[in-house]
Amino acid sequence: MRITLNAVLVAIAATPLAAAGDPAKTAAAADDSPKTAAAAAGPPDVILNNIAVVRMEHDRLNRGDWQGAAALYAEDARNHGRPVGRAGIEKVLEDIYRTFPDWRMEIVDLVAAGDTVAVRCKVSGTHEGVGRIPVNGGMLVGAAPTHRHFEVQHIHWYTVRNGRIVEHYANRDDLDMMRQLGLLPPLEAAPPAPPK
Repeated sequence: MRITLNAVLVAIAATPLAAAGDPAKTAAAADDSPKTAAAAAGPPDVILNNIAVVRMEHDRLNRGDWQGAAALYAEDARNHGRPVGRAGIEKVLEDIYRTFPDWRMEIVDLVAAGDTVAVRCKVSGTHEGVGRIPVNGGMLVGAAPTHRHFEVQHIHWYTVRNGRIVEHYANRDDLDMMRQLGLLPPLEAAPPAPPK
């Protein structure tokens, strides 16, 4: 088996920051950390820095620090291909946290190559507020809080340059979130297949 410098560096990057510097904690944290992979495209230090920026965004979001997370975006950031700037990202995050004060985005898998970092994450929250802008599928605008908890998967795709997130795309399971919140009816069982 051949181990490359990238593979070693990515294994280190997958280790939570709290374990850095303590070999015993680093080894234990690596066993519990999400799967991380990086392609050889791009210098290892750039890839590691990009991974660190995305992990920092998720760490801040999971502490409820949506303003700190928004600060990691470039002034001219794009969201889903639209130029919204850091201010636009901040508005979206503010609305999410107003609607779901306990919003969490736990990284399950992370892949990085060049200036791209993609994460699959487990997203959860409790519907305690009223959405004001059309995020999360747009169905929460004006919806009274259900006080129900949800957990779904998201995939987030980031472009990171010079230590800032310059572009973000997401693929979310908004329909299942709405079902879990009681805002859409549950899926009915599929009818049995007709006899042949």
